[in-house]
Amino acid sequence: MWFSRKQVADGSADGAKAVAKAVPGQVTTKSRGDAAEAAALAYLARAGLKLVETNYRTPGRGGGEIDLVMRARDGTLVFVEVRQRSGDQHGGAAASIGAVKQQRIIHAARHYLTRFASPPPCRFDVVLIDGGTIEWLPAAFDAS
Repeated sequence: MWFSRKQVADGSADGAKAVAKAVPGQVTTKSRGDAAEAAALAYLARAGLKLVETNYRTPGRGGGEIDLVMRARDGTLVFVEVRQRSGDQHGGAAASIGAVKQQRIIHAARHYLTRFASPPPCRFDVVLIDGGTIEWLPAAFDAS
């Protein structure tokens, strides 16, 4: 069921800012994303990576977000993008990381690295979760 911008779930009109009220226990896109990130974090931790930060966002509009910032055993800083899809009807999780998405992640990583006097080696990894299967792609893309 969908609601117009002027109608909330109870049928009342409440202006352009009205939204349908969340139902307790309802699975939302945010909760699915959080669960995917938690699964990816657990998977990478078992592989020996250490968590540095979650959901790093650049300030302002048009920036980017990094789902997980981790550190590999060799000291490499790893920027991880987590993508989840329940099926492959739209190409699966990997198909959702196009050039624009990569550029936003790279932008956010460059912003993150400004906190270091001498930035460590880094790479961009992707964790794909397709229908419950986890696939880790180390060095999935680069900043060039």
